[in-house]
Amino acid sequence: MIRNEVLNCIPYKSISLVKNLINEDNLIIKVVKIRKTKYGDFKKFRDGSSQITINHIKNKYRFLITLIHELAHFRVNKNTKRRVKPHGIEWKNMFQLLMLPFLNNLIFPDEILSKLAKYLKNPSATTDSDIDLVVSLSKYDDEGISVFLFDILNQNLFKHNKNKIYRKIGKLRKRYVCEEVKSKRKYLFSPVTKVEKVKNYENSSS
Repeated sequence: MIRNEVLNCIPYKSISLVKNLINEDNLIIKVVKIRKTKYGDFKKFRDGSSQITINHIKNKYRFLITLIHELAHFRVNKNTKRRVKPHGIEWKNMFQLLMLPFLNNLIFPDEILSKLAKYLKNPSATTDSDIDLVVSLSKYDDEGISVFLFDILNQNLFKHNKNKIYRKIGKLRKRYVCEEVKSKRKYLFSPVTKVEKVKNYENSSS
């Protein structure tokens, strides 16, 4: 039986479809505190039971996509005896199959629906790899005042990760090189990292 804490995190119109997908007794789905490195994960235990954990994401559309993403892992693990790649063709096909009933504007706003349909033609390990989808989903986030890193100009400052101050330097392939101002250490960031603009900082020139 699916827990109410999960049902409360997804769009109302999707509840009946989700209930139809989750009817296994050996699957536990938990809503957990926000983790910076992932939205959700799937684990199979030695006793044959399985567990899905999903961050307590306030954005119900992102939560639903993450839930179906992890359910696809569960189904592949259950149906496939041989070892396969985590996000290989088996997972891609299963994710597409499970998401298909949800692709309508009773569940997703049109601006998300069009981007989601495009992403599902060849889904990747994370939705964050699709900038158009991330931007459309972000309009329904509840995270206060923030912008995407790609909106920050080179050499400008921004806050991220417990209010640390960084300077955006330039692009390296698909990621941006940024310098943490105090330590001078350089890091790679995704273009769709949520950050806060910084206008003045007393140590920015040190």
